[in-house]
Amino acid sequence: MAGKGGWSRRFDESILLPDGRKLRTLAETMAWLAKEVPKSEHKMEKVQTAAHCVTRAAEHGGPMIFAQMGMLQAIHRHRQRVFNSDREDPHRGRRKLKRDT
Repeated sequence: MAGKGGWSRRFDESILLPDGRKLRTLAETMAWLAKEVPKSEHKMEKVQTAAHCVTRAAEHGGPMIFAQMGMLQAIHRHRQRVFNSDREDPHRGRRKLKRDT
C-alpha cells in the first residue's frame, strides 16, 4: 500500500550533497544511495537505516524527517565525530535555588 505521495514526496528542506547537488524527493535519495554508495558499503548500518527510512516514507507514509536524518547519516557515514575539549561548558556552575539563599 503506497503512502500519500509515494516516491515523489519532497523533503521540507532539500538534502545538500558534498558536491553541491541537492536531493529533493525520496526517489532521488534512493537513486543516489544505489548509484553513489559503493556496493561494498551497502551493508553498513547507516546505509541500511537510510534505505529503510526512505522506503518506509515512500511506501507506507512514514515520517519524512526520519528519511532525511537517515540520509544525512549515510551521506556522512565516514565522518568521525571528534570531542572538542576547548569548547566551554554552557553550565559552568550549579544554579542557585531559592532554598539555597
